[in-house]
Amino acid sequence: MSLGVFAELVGQDEAVETLRRAAADAAGIVRAAHEDGADGNGTAGPGTGAMTHAWIFTGPPGSGRTVAARAFAAALECVHGTGCGDCTGCHTTLAGTHADVRFVVPEGLSIGVGEMRALVLRAASTPAGGRWQVVVVTDADRLTEAAGNALLKAVEEPPPRTVFLLCTPSTHPDDISVTIRSRCRLVPLRQPPAEAVAAVLGARDGIDAEVARWAAAAAQGDVGRARLLARDPEARKRRDAVLAVPRRLSSVGACFDAASALIEATEAEAAASVAESDAAERAALETALGAGGTGRGAAGAARGSAGQIKELERRQKSRATRAQRDALDRALVDLAGFYRDVLTTLLRAPVSPVHTDTAPLAEAAAEKWTPESTLRRLEAVLACREAIGANVKPRIAVEAMMLALWRG
Repeated sequence: MSLGVFAELVGQDEAVETLRRAAADAAGIVRAAHEDGADGNGTAGPGTGAMTHAWIFTGPPGSGRTVAARAFAAALECVHGTGCGDCTGCHTTLAGTHADVRFVVPEGLSIGVGEMRALVLRAASTPAGGRWQVVVVTDADRLTEAAGNALLKAVEEPPPRTVFLLCTPSTHPDDISVTIRSRCRLVPLRQPPAEAVAAVLGARDGIDAEVARWAAAAAQGDVGRARLLARDPEARKRRDAVLAVPRRLSSVGACFDAASALIEATEAEAAASVAESDAAERAALETALGAGGTGRGAAGAARGSAGQIKELERRQKSRATRAQRDALDRALVDLAGFYRDVLTTLLRAPVSPVHTDTAPLAEAAAEKWTPESTLRRLEAVLACREAIGANVKPRIAVEAMMLALWRG
């Protein structure tokens, strides 16, 4: 059987089967509604009960939470009700252009109540395509308390044929409210095995088998990250710089130097990732506001546009902050992988290393460190990730981590 829209969801057979059954049930609800000339919804109908109006996709980074939600949205909009991957409904949903599918992607560090209320209001309208209104919240753990309350009201009283798909690392109350969780169906995803990721890189991207295996292990199951490492020399250089950190920590001064280097590298990476979109957005806004115009009223229009440009700059600054923190988190995941390799070497655990290319360095560290000190180092990296997630200033969190790594 062709995987259709679920082809990008690697190593998640149970989740795919669950979503396929729900999509088939949803198609039956739509058919019955059309035959009856009335609206159906996700909580009633002639189906098997596999479909419901609210879903939560959870799993570790790289497990494919957003990929799964996007694929399920496409299956719901599929004209065949199967997620074939070939029809207009599938193509437009996967491309992000379907009129009835809205993706909530936080540009900053959080999703505000105003944005959520507007989306809930729009989602209450009748589907233009006659199937489903779908709202995909890609980072539901970034909802503010007020935004979560606005979403909760819609989830408690869902509009006809409206579906909410929420992506979050876990169902812990820190990530999603208990009340919202109790009204959603859970789809847990796991970290895909490196072998499956390597196979995908080879089959779909034509990447050499040896490179694919290395990238899959280094990316710890994240398909997108593995693809980037396999293809982008700059990404590999950034990773190499991160994995060189343990060798640099020879003194207090070296710890602060290493922290500065890591922060500056992630800031540069983030700035490069948003520079093109920032410039395009500003140019489009200035054109819409009549930049370069002449004649009566041009000066007044320019003065009136200052507020809109300032608001755009605020959003772009918030997005750059998020991009920098995401880049820093990727670096910390790589660093945690190194200390995990040292620990497994010390304990002679029968598992493959994350970073095969730094195995000699991990073995050398294992000769000098104890399991207890290695575990403390690993915990220091994880504590740094948690601190940054709790909005501690990245520089402070990274400096504290570097000192903890040096002390052991």
